[in-house]
Amino acid sequence: MTTATAIVAGHGLALRRSLHLSKPSCATFSARALPLPPAANCCRTVVAAATPSSRTCRCRSVSSESSTAAASDTTDEEEEEEEMDPLAEVCYLDPEADAEGIREWELDFCSRPILDARGKKVWELVVCDATLSLQFTRFFPNTSINSVTLRDALASVATSLGVPLPDRARFFRSQMQTIISRACNELGVKAVPSRRCVSLLLWLEERYETVYSRHPGFQSGTKPLLTLDNPFPTSLPENLFGDKWAFVQLPFSAVREEVESLERRYAFGAGLDLDLLGFELDENTLIPGVAVESSRAKPLAAWMNGLEICSMEVDTGRANLILSAGVSTRYVYAGYQKSAATTQEAEAWEAAKKACGGLHFLAIQENLNSDGCVGFWLLLDLPPPPV
Repeated sequence: MTTATAIVAGHGLALRRSLHLSKPSCATFSARALPLPPAANCCRTVVAAATPSSRTCRCRSVSSESSTAAASDTTDEEEEEEEMDPLAEVCYLDPEADAEGIREWELDFCSRPILDARGKKVWELVVCDATLSLQFTRFFPNTSINSVTLRDALASVATSLGVPLPDRARFFRSQMQTIISRACNELGVKAVPSRRCVSLLLWLEERYETVYSRHPGFQSGTKPLLTLDNPFPTSLPENLFGDKWAFVQLPFSAVREEVESLERRYAFGAGLDLDLLGFELDENTLIPGVAVESSRAKPLAAWMNGLEICSMEVDTGRANLILSAGVSTRYVYAGYQKSAATTQEAEAWEAAKKACGGLHFLAIQENLNSDGCVGFWLLLDLPPPPV
């Protein structure tokens, strides 16, 4: 049994108060949790805040690497200007990457804060994979925004880079679901609405600074045309309820171990490329998470696996735990009896998550005292992209 499993299972000091899952009414948010177990029957610890310097370096794309190289090359101004050209489009495949092994893409098709010669907003297609081994961008006039244009552009990604079309393509804008789904379906690609497009979201943030803001048509202060949805939480489907849940913590080293062994040990779950995301945390920094106990843990993990879970948060005002999935789905995952003590614990959990750069996790177990997990999801809070 690994250290990570032991702590999630509650054998270490990381296990916090164990609460029975409730089914709060979505309309009133009145938590109907069972009473908290007596203090003598639960392990009480305080969620330790992580070192604030959680993520000092984010994803490295071709544009950022080119900018760095150009800045250091003072002997060839023409080459520097070419490298920094905000009008240039990206078509890149890491020569060391296994092209056949890139089976999932992340894509965005939306307007940018840039005006063309007609004074109209420019649109852009941005495509990458989770490791940024594949990167592709192309600008479009606003008169050619349809599923046919997108379908042909996606097909050109494969032909230009010599890679097969992916099995799945994730996207995070719900407003573009019809166009993206239609284009992908015609190519035999499954379109997956999901905010687990972490590499894409960070790359867009970087491109705002290194490309869009330097474009001659850039419009400062322009708000995104298609903002991300943040709907009112709805009731959790009956098949997604567990029996109990607990706030837990894992050392950063143990989280790495869980992610590295995810495919080998668990049939269900999802990780993140912590090296690519540039997390610089001490190995002993405690990462906050939620552990769920269920007598039907495997079916529960299987259902959860199809949700594209992206984050969890605590609504301390209504004493609810909120689960976000897909691109615009939010569930009232659980409730607890509100008191000064439980509010303090929930706030400490949220503070620990913020100190870790938004990193947290969800673990599903057959028993909170068992030796392993049935499913493990590494999650990350990210602000919406600036475009």
